[in-house]
Amino acid sequence: MALKFYTNTQSRGMVVDWLLIELGVACERIEVAYQTEMKAPEYLKINPFGKVPVLVDGDIVIYELGAVCAYLTDKFADKGLAPALNDPKRGLYYRWLMFISGPWEAASTNKMLGVEIKSDQKMFVGYGDYQEAYHAFIQGLNEADPYLCGQQFTTADVMVAAMLFWQLKIGQIQTHPVIEQYLDNVKQRESYQKFVAFFSEPA
Repeated sequence: MALKFYTNTQSRGMVVDWLLIELGVACERIEVAYQTEMKAPEYLKINPFGKVPVLVDGDIVIYELGAVCAYLTDKFADKGLAPALNDPKRGLYYRWLMFISGPWEAASTNKMLGVEIKSDQKMFVGYGDYQEAYHAFIQGLNEADPYLCGQQFTTADVMVAAMLFWQLKIGQIQTHPVIEQYLDNVKQRESYQKFVAFFSEPA
C-alpha cells in the first residue's frame, strides 16, 4: 500500500518534502487546508491535534514531525540517512533529533510567545532558558564536520537545517558564523537544491 502524506505547503510538513527528495521516495501527497480540513472530524480521527504533517503507512498512523522523519529514515534504511545501529554516532544522531524536536522547539516557541524563564524557574525547564539552548545549539554546530554526524549527511541534518533556514528567514534566531558555515555546507546537497527549486516554481 502506498504511503500517504498529509501536509500543507505553508507548514513544517515541507521538512518531510525535503526528506522524501533526499530518500528518493514517492508518496501520495495530500494537501490539507488550515482551520477547515485540518479540523474536520474525519481528519481528527487521524491526528487529534488537527495539524500536519501526518504519515499513513497501511494501518500505521504517524504524526509529530520528528516521528515522521525518523520513521521514514528507518523504513528506507538502505538510503543511509542515519548511522548504523552499532555506530557510536547513532547516539549523536539521536541527540540532534531530540534536541531540535524538544528543547529547541520549546525554547523557540516560548521566546516567540514572550514567555520568559526566570532564573529560579530554569531547574524545572528542560532547556533551561533560551540563551542556554542557543549556546548549546552553537556548541553542537561547531562540531559539525561538515554535517552533524561527520561526513554522513543524515535526517538530523534535514530537520536541523530546515529549522535554521526558516528561523533565519523570519528573524527568529540570531545568526552566527557557525550557523552560516553549516548551512553553506548543507546548501551543496542536490536534494536541497531540488527542494528549493520545486517550491520556487509558480503554482
